[in-house]
Amino acid sequence: MSEDSWIGIDESGKGDYFGPLVIAAVYVDPAVAEYLTQLGVKDSKAISDRRVLDLSRAIRSRCLHSIVRVGPERYNELYAQMGNLNRLLAWGHARALENVLSQIDCKRAIADQFGDERFILDALMKKGRHIQLVQKPRAESDVAVAAASILARAEFLNQLDELSRTVGVPLPKGASQVEATARQLVEKYGSNVLYKLAKVHFRTTQRVISSLGIES
Repeated sequence: MSEDSWIGIDESGKGDYFGPLVIAAVYVDPAVAEYLTQLGVKDSKAISDRRVLDLSRAIRSRCLHSIVRVGPERYNELYAQMGNLNRLLAWGHARALENVLSQIDCKRAIADQFGDERFILDALMKKGRHIQLVQKPRAESDVAVAAASILARAEFLNQLDELSRTVGVPLPKGASQVEATARQLVEKYGSNVLYKLAKVHFRTTQRVISSLGIES
């Protein structure tokens, strides 16, 4: 283990109504960090979906990593238990970090700041209790966090595509243009379908249910 090594953690899907929440962690040392930089790795929000998918394959083949997928049904269960998105995010970040630490020793991790850092530290199990966790705004400027953001987004895109094929309806990304699709799905399959496809605590759910005259 290099003293200059670290783990970057990031998520995708938290702002998307449809699809999973995905958290990824990527371990880098100086040589890997240089490789990722030369590859053009940067925050997934700054590059196209096609480029995200291409880069994710290169990152997977070169980097020790972990991807935690929280499908919509599991997401809705966890959100109901925790009642707080930051706690759910912290749980996912901790699991991804622990998975990497089970494969290699590392003393430092970097994540985007989404809440009190104690959320993640409290969620860590034995392997991660003594790690130095740095949470900072715009952490995606760090190449390991950027790599994690790409892995998480690529997995989100793949899972969203799979869910779309399952119901025979293209599920849109984001949260602002989804109500028409959600209404179409509820009219076709019933309101329970949203628990299998979407993050039902979003206000979109209540607007759709109300617009169709369904009692929640």
